[in-house]
Amino acid sequence: MCQPVLISACLLGDNCRYDGCNSLISQLKNASINWIPVCPEIEGGMPTPRLKSEFQDTASNILNTGKGILNEVGEDNADAFITGAKKSLQKISGQTVKYAILKSKSPSCGFEQVYDGSFSGKLIQGNGILTQLAMDAGIKVISSDDTEKWFELLDRKIK
Repeated sequence: MCQPVLISACLLGDNCRYDGCNSLISQLKNASINWIPVCPEIEGGMPTPRLKSEFQDTASNILNTGKGILNEVGEDNADAFITGAKKSLQKISGQTVKYAILKSKSPSCGFEQVYDGSFSGKLIQGNGILTQLAMDAGIKVISSDDTEKWFELLDRKIK
């Protein structure tokens, strides 16, 4: 049996992104993998659609202070992001999950790059809140943009 893999629900076609759409990657959706789909923003109680949110600090500082993710009108909703990320990880409690494929650039799921907080499309180095917590828990995170790595993972059938 294949190990379960945590995945951003939007990558499997769930319309849970901030804009009410998805980021479907059909190769992932059609793979015979034991996916555990999560959307931390939905888990945190945020609606779909919702205003864009971007980091104003690092994931570590946001996790420590509970502040620093602002939406387009200046409301800090870091608490919802943190709550949602923790609830998402609770879904894998008691399971051996070694990998996660998470949506690139997202304040929840971004890996190695997130938007800079200016709402101008500029990226900075950093991880989303779920990504940081998953990495802290020893889960290897793969960005949805890193097709080479997730194809390699699918080829190995995650055994």
